[in-house]
Amino acid sequence: MKRAVGLFTAFLLCATSTALGAEKTTTLNVGDRAPDFNLPGVDGKKYSLKDFAKAKILAVVFTCNHCPTAQAYEERLKKLVSDYKGKGVAFVAISPNDPKAVRLDELGYTDLGDSFDEMKIRAQYKKFNFPYLYDGETQAVSLAYGPNATPHVFIFDADRRLRFSGRIDDSEAEKSAKSFDTRNALDAMLAGKIVSVERTRTFGCSIKWSDKRASVEEFMAKLAAEPVSLEPIKADAVAELRKNPTDKLRLINFWASWCGPCATEFPELVTINRMYRNRAFEFIAISLDNSDQEKEALAFLKKHQASNKNYIFSETNKDKLADAIDKDWQGAIPYTLLIRPGGEVVYKHVGAVNPLELKREIVKQLGPRAK
Repeated sequence: MKRAVGLFTAFLLCATSTALGAEKTTTLNVGDRAPDFNLPGVDGKKYSLKDFAKAKILAVVFTCNHCPTAQAYEERLKKLVSDYKGKGVAFVAISPNDPKAVRLDELGYTDLGDSFDEMKIRAQYKKFNFPYLYDGETQAVSLAYGPNATPHVFIFDADRRLRFSGRIDDSEAEKSAKSFDTRNALDAMLAGKIVSVERTRTFGCSIKWSDKRASVEEFMAKLAAEPVSLEPIKADAVAELRKNPTDKLRLINFWASWCGPCATEFPELVTINRMYRNRAFEFIAISLDNSDQEKEALAFLKKHQASNKNYIFSETNKDKLADAIDKDWQGAIPYTLLIRPGGEVVYKHVGAVNPLELKREIVKQLGPRAK
């Protein structure tokens, strides 16, 4: 009977998290007890409140991979963990987002989405020094706490009563920060004093509740309806592309419809374009199919919904093409280059690209939102 009631409760929580959006969630009030949780961490362990029972103070931080604001605070969060480690303060981070509720155009500042597997990659790459837990499956814990944005900090005392709810500090750009709200709250609590500012606003990315999945489906349908075209191009025009006189970071990929590795990597390149195209970025694909294979090339592009700029090399002398783009290129495809405005090549690769490696370079070149 108890198991049946538990399953029914879990079902209701899951259904509620799907039905509720950010406007209808309720954030914990100061004085409320910390809701318990039982969530998987990126380290392979499961965590609940009892795992932090020895800590005098517990900070629960709702954050995620993809949000540029959350990313801007990663190093500051790590610094908080190390600074207060020996003072009886424990930190735990929880990702509240449903990864299926994040649109590709919301990933313009990241190399990773918010899936559990991608959280593991992020934590290892950034050397997180705190447990990083996943709540994207049901969002029941996030619904119980009610974070408003990522990141959102909840600080609880020894009795696990909420004493502070809000931001880490008052500026995404670290050098401009003047009000260090999380530190102030921790210092006051450690000194046995009342926290003077118990609640602040939390500016950042909205929580990706499961009810946003519908908008993702609509977005993908809109992308699928975008027109796909293929134009001829000659070596001199390719040379101009190589110079990149624009203000955009330019990704150029050479491929052919008969090339197996090209077919394998191309969907990833389309995804990359959809992630970054709203920033100073463009993707150009150049087919090396022969002119009598133009229909096959266009069919390939339409199959992959490649609404980016597409060309097919229209000259028979491919040596001229190689000389125009890269004199060291021996002609093997796929071949991919990432070119900064002004023509500096910052990435080039023969063969199928490593998507994560390429995305990291793109994010590096495009730069963060705040400095």
